[in-house]
Formats: sequence, C-alpha cells, structure tokens
Amino acid sequence: MSRTVAVVGGGYGGTAVAKALESQADVVLIDPRDAFVNVAGSLRALTRPDWAGNMFFPFDTVLTRGTVIRDRAVSVDPGGVTLASGQRVAADYLVLATGSSYAYPARLDADSIEGALDDLRQTNKELASAERVLILGAGPVGLELAGEIKDVWPDKQVTIVDPAEQLLPAFSAEMRDDLHRQLDELGIRVRLGTRLTAPLTTGANRAATFTATTTDGDEITADIWFRAFGLRINSDYLADGRLTTPTPQGQVSVTETLNVRGPNDVLGHVYAIGDLTDVAEDKMAAYALQHAEVVAQNISAQLRGEQPTATYHPMPHPMILVPLGPRHGVGQMPTPDGTAVVAAATVSEYKGVDLFTGRFTEQFGPNAA
Repeated sequence: MSRTVAVVGGGYGGTAVAKALESQADVVLIDPRDAFVNVAGSLRALTRPDWAGNMFFPFDTVLTRGTVIRDRAVSVDPGGVTLASGQRVAADYLVLATGSSYAYPARLDADSIEGALDDLRQTNKELASAERVLILGAGPVGLELAGEIKDVWPDKQVTIVDPAEQLLPAFSAEMRDDLHRQLDELGIRVRLGTRLTAPLTTGANRAATFTATTTDGDEITADIWFRAFGLRINSDYLADGRLTTPTPQGQVSVTETLNVRGPNDVLGHVYAIGDLTDVAEDKMAAYALQHAEVVAQNISAQLRGEQPTATYHPMPHPMILVPLGPRHGVGQMPTPDGTAVVAAATVSEYKGVDLFTGRFTEQFGPNAA
C-alpha cells in the first residue's frame, strides 16, 4: 500500500525532501509558488535582471512523480494539512519546511516566476536611476547587496548603516579585518554603532531623494534605500495548537531525528526542517539541506518498516560565505581543528560566481533561464 508524505513548504529543505522521497511514496509538495527559488541569487537578480531566471527551478520539472499543490497551509494536525482553499491533504508522514520571511529583495514577494521577474525588473530600473544608495542592516544580506550593486555600478555611492558595533561579530577578527579591507577597496561606506533618528518617509526599493539623520548627528542623502534586516519565522499555520505549540520565536521544537515534539509526546511521523526548527545554529540554506538528508533517510527507513536512526547535530563552529559580487567576498569554513578564514577567490569559487545555480541544476534539473 502506497504511503503519502505531505511536505509543507518548497524552499531548500522541503524541495530536497520531496525530490528524495518521490520514488518511494506518494509525495505531495504544498507551496503557493510555481517554482523552487534559490534565494541566494535574489540580490544578483536585482542588479542583473538578465541573470534572474537562473534562480527559479519550476516545480513541474523538479518533481517527476510527486504532486505539487499551489496553496498555503492554514492548519496542520497529526493526520494531515488543511489549505487556504479549504482542501484537506491527509498524510501518513508530514514534513514542515516553511522557513522564514525577509524583506524584499532578499526574499521575493511574488508567488510566480513571471511576477517575481517583473518586480525585479522594476526595482532594477529604480536602482539604476539612483546615484546614492542607503542600505539599512550590515548583516550578510546588506553586505551582499552592497557588493552586487558595486559590481554592476562601481560609481554609485553605497552606504550601510547598522546599530551593531561590529560587522559579523560571531566570526573571527581576521575575517572581519579582511571584510573591512574589501569594503574600503570597493568604496562601500559602513556606519556602525548608529541608527536613523526617524523612520524614512520614502518607500523602500523606490527611487526618491531624501536626507536622513543618524543618532550621532550625521546627515545621509540618498536616492533609494533598501531594508536588510528582520527575519520572521513562517509558522502562523501552527497557531491553533492542533499539532504543536511554537516557541516564543515562532520556531518548532525538534528531537535529534528532527521529529516534532507535540504537546504530550514526540510525533514519530512528523518532522520539521530548516529555519522553522529550534536547532541552535544560524539560519542558512546549507543547514536546511543537511536537515533534509536526515529526514529523507528517516522517512525512507519508516517506509521500509524500520526504525528512524539518522540524527542531526549542529556544527560546533559557525561557517559563512559572504560574496561581495562575483569576485570579492569573505568566509570562514570548518576544518578538523576548528575553523579557517578563506580567501576571496575561494568564496568566489564556492558561491560568488554562480550563487549555487550549478548545484541546484544538478540536483533539481533545468532552471527557468
């Protein structure tokens, strides 16, 4: 008898689980979009709309046997998923993979490839017409956005403002020194330990000249601004408590096997992966893909009538790759003895050149480009 695996969310982890299991079970992937989106490419897609198709992998080519339902989950219980349309998807196994939301353009708002490409082309026109750019937020997103802008328009004035006293404080001083050096070489201005005294009155991502004052008294005049902060976990559909109660941060508590902890017991047939989980690590696509491997192994074992034994353990040291355009960037990677700072050329080779397009083309098939 065939078993049904419902995967809620078609991001990095969810799509990988669905792809891995579709030959062993009736896989139903639930997502409002028409494609897997490699969000690592969204900032380059903004600055180079001709490249943007590379970040979309249509679900109808990713999954050859599984079913895709373009809808949103509004409730989940141990027996299945209720959708916004009112449809119910009954399932023997559930995988929650709804990830997180972030401000556009780091995450795209549109649910269709066509709509997303239209948005990116429009914002690209706005950005192209601006001489001075302000980015609020100096985390990886803000830094990558600044690098992509400078790669296409070296003469634009780019300023990043952040209340934090240090860039990427969880990483080594050596890496941060290299980051400051490269930002200086690219002409990207970074203002740390300060914030704007008042909310901006012009809309984000739109060309309109304004002057903002910082808390240390400086005035910054720019022609467009972007928001690069504010991660939010996508767990609203769990608010009714029919499956589990999210943490105050909106995350789902999981075991080593990535099973969801229910109100009274561990739910052996329900899993959560990626940003949604309370696993103590940074929220990164690479980790979501590792979660997906563990869950695919465990459900595969259960489908064979065996016990799920694959476990996930966070890496002891944080890793990061921050491209500043295709040729520059900083990184820190794990080694047998701890971590090592990697050179810009290594960041470029692993991520900067194609932003993982090749990896997903290999795994998921052709992209929309």
